[in-house]
Amino acid sequence: MGITRRDGETEKKLLESELTDLIIGKAIVVHSTLGPGLLESVYEACLAYELSEAGLHVERQKVLPVRYKNINLDDGLRMDLVVENRIILELKCVDTILPVHEAQLQTYLKLSGLRVGLLMNFYTKYLKEGIKRIIF
Repeated sequence: MGITRRDGETEKKLLESELTDLIIGKAIVVHSTLGPGLLESVYEACLAYELSEAGLHVERQKVLPVRYKNINLDDGLRMDLVVENRIILELKCVDTILPVHEAQLQTYLKLSGLRVGLLMNFYTKYLKEGIKRIIF
């Protein structure tokens, strides 16, 4: 199953691996331009811009409702970025990615029904060292 990328009038199907490669490439551009040490929200805004410019559908701070028994908790969780309604991006600016950060993304994947997430730590010297792909 592919992803639809729109560039003007043309459409190209992107596989999940191609989409994650594109996302990682754009994240590296943002990190190379800004460097480490800024607020997570700055990287989020810049990455959302880069992905949108690449023709991808991006949602920022998407609410992830939590269902508990017969009630919906609509303000419980927010996903940093959701790309093409397929990939969740969880951005961090921390010294070290901890198991709790991975568990957070796994929870988002479980509750959203999505399969693939990228955990990105923009605090690292080289962004590639701070990226973890999580498949649920």
